[in-house]
Amino acid sequence: MDKARSGHRPLFTNLCFGELPLNLHTTLIRCAGGTVDLPARPMNHRGDGGHVLVHPPRPVWERSELTPEELAHWSCLVAATGRAMLDTLPQLAGGCLNYWEAGNNALNPLAHPQGPKTPALHRKMHLHVFGRSPRATHPDWLWGEPPRFPNFAQSEAWTQQFTRLEDDEGAALGARIQVLLDTRYALSLVG
Repeated sequence: MDKARSGHRPLFTNLCFGELPLNLHTTLIRCAGGTVDLPARPMNHRGDGGHVLVHPPRPVWERSELTPEELAHWSCLVAATGRAMLDTLPQLAGGCLNYWEAGNNALNPLAHPQGPKTPALHRKMHLHVFGRSPRATHPDWLWGEPPRFPNFAQSEAWTQQFTRLEDDEGAALGARIQVLLDTRYALSLVG
């Protein structure tokens, strides 16, 4: 992680299994449903609503590869994450969320390893949760409009303009997710 750019001291880092190799994220929570991470390369400004990643409990190329229990746990983790974002991030007052299942960038011919790819072998499904603020100022994240993403070749440069959630925001988010998992969803923490 580029600490100079992010200005963050990681709470806990792990290798992401769904993005570029050696791309470090900050893990907020790990449980039977998977992990919630602050991305090393956010795709939305923290002030425009923020961005987190929710990974399933194990790498799969498609959600139908999860067992019914894994899928149920992952769905609870996704719901708890969204609720926690709405509960803890002031920039989301009066706002909402967008949930985007992803992993397709890994299939781009320019992605590592370069060349043609097979989804079942190269794609690692994960979910992006984007906060949508009515006060968003970035033209790709304006309120009432769909988000706009660049082509793969421009994505790394595009993400450089965004700042991720601050460490205190991440800590509050992780704590609220844990409370929701323990109470509403009864999903135990692991690790």
